[in-house]
Amino acid sequence: MTASPLRVRRAAWARLVCWSLLEAGQTFLLGYALARALDTGFLAGNTRTGLWWLAVAAAGVAAGAYGTRRVYGVVADLVEPVRDRLVAGVVARGVREADRGSLSRLTQQVEIARDTLAGLVLVSRSFVFTVAGALAGLSALAPPLLLVVLPPLLAGLGLFAATLRPLARRQEAFLVADEALAVELGEVGPGLRDITAAGAEEEVAARVGERVDAEFRAARALARWSAARVAALAVGGQLPLVLLLAAAPWLLAHGVTAGALVGALAYVTQSLLPALQNLVHGLGTGGARLTVVLRRLRPPADTEAPPMPAGEADAGAPALALSAVTFAYGPASTPVLDALDLEVPHGGHLAVVGPSGIGKSTLAAVAAGLLNPEHGTVRVCGHPVPGARAAALRVLIPQEAYVCTGTLAENLGLLRPAPVPGPELLAAAEAVGLSPLLERLGGPDAPVRPAALSAGERQLIALTRAYLSPAPLALLDEATCHLDAEAEARAEHAFATRPGGTLVVVAHRIDSARRAGRILVLDGPRTAFGTHEDLLRSCALYRDLAASSHPSVPR
Repeated sequence: MTASPLRVRRAAWARLVCWSLLEAGQTFLLGYALARALDTGFLAGNTRTGLWWLAVAAAGVAAGAYGTRRVYGVVADLVEPVRDRLVAGVVARGVREADRGSLSRLTQQVEIARDTLAGLVLVSRSFVFTVAGALAGLSALAPPLLLVVLPPLLAGLGLFAATLRPLARRQEAFLVADEALAVELGEVGPGLRDITAAGAEEEVAARVGERVDAEFRAARALARWSAARVAALAVGGQLPLVLLLAAAPWLLAHGVTAGALVGALAYVTQSLLPALQNLVHGLGTGGARLTVVLRRLRPPADTEAPPMPAGEADAGAPALALSAVTFAYGPASTPVLDALDLEVPHGGHLAVVGPSGIGKSTLAAVAAGLLNPEHGTVRVCGHPVPGARAAALRVLIPQEAYVCTGTLAENLGLLRPAPVPGPELLAAAEAVGLSPLLERLGGPDAPVRPAALSAGERQLIALTRAYLSPAPLALLDEATCHLDAEAEARAEHAFATRPGGTLVVVAHRIDSARRAGRILVLDGPRTAFGTHEDLLRSCALYRDLAASSHPSVPR
């Protein structure tokens, strides 16, 4: 029986506290044992007692080091599940909404959040337990010592807290600039050849340069706040040392022993000052970064009405409509799609065929909103592409099937806002043809290792995930190419008969076209549209494609 995530987290926090108590004990013994070694040992002429107290302090250091070592493993148990949830959220948002900032969020911001959170847990834990141990030691040595050390420590913490909000604002400005630069580079990188061919190098370089300069200005504004952190550190960590030395005559006159004064100096220099340094530098930068990154990773408030469920799409508009759509890979390139008009009604089943490289996958990408046409409009269920509504009403399954590390149920539910009920998940697996793999892996809760799956098995998982999505329009871009003919037919039949669903298939086998109600033949600037029988009579290219797959078909 697997323990609940809440119970696992509670156990991890309990272990963290237990191991951290060793650090607090080490801090307490550092100054207290030193004071006792002086007052009852060396200054009293009792060397053996002095050495015994130093041995106690050394044992405390060893115990504290062991506790700190064990803390790192506990922090990993707390932080890695958070990272996994952030990755799942970013990927789901990117898939559902075609979010252009997902690249920066996934490759940089999630890792910033994971590393920063781990650092904050370590730094905050160390500061709390170190300060607790040091203050307890000062109180045990002589309460007047607290009157000298505690006020500047609190003042330094207050000054540091006042800098956190300005730091967060400047950190967010930096991340916004970084996202903008990542989006710009993501658009420029794949089109370098076209940029060169069109002679647009200077214009593109100037635009990218503006993004780089904006990020540089944001980074410089963020760096200026380091002076405030230095001031907080000086007040809270170094001023107590000066005050202890200045107040030494008064302290000695009020019953504080020489050993207690030396112990207090040890607490300040060896415990409080390093702990405050770690807190200021760790929380000052890391806390602001974490706050801003989590805000950036959280989906923005939707300014449109919520996406409609599959059954509530605009019944008066086609499931997919392209009007005079033209697309070319670069200003000087020949259009891949040239003034293309296309309508697919709700519940329709369209197959797109044509020679390799003719533009079938380009058409699927334009319909999905991954590519923007130069001219014309694309609408999904009456909503313009790109757009949040249209993104929620279509799902694209590419040839490369993406499977994540996790359970099978988690993989299949990536496009759903909530976990998929068990009976619905099993029914979808049966319809698409995933049931044998599901049983072999051990059920929906079985862990999945993507590298251990074949290309066809990964495609079945991706197809079932899309089948379970609420989007009524499914675009299959050679998404069954690694399946055998029987498995391909079963998967396509499942999508074609999905309640309220519409299917567009980029076909790599002519049998896919034969199963479709309508077929679109792409042939450069020319297109042909009709049923299998109509196209055999009227389209020479389609006859050639059919004959190459089935030699018995006459050319």
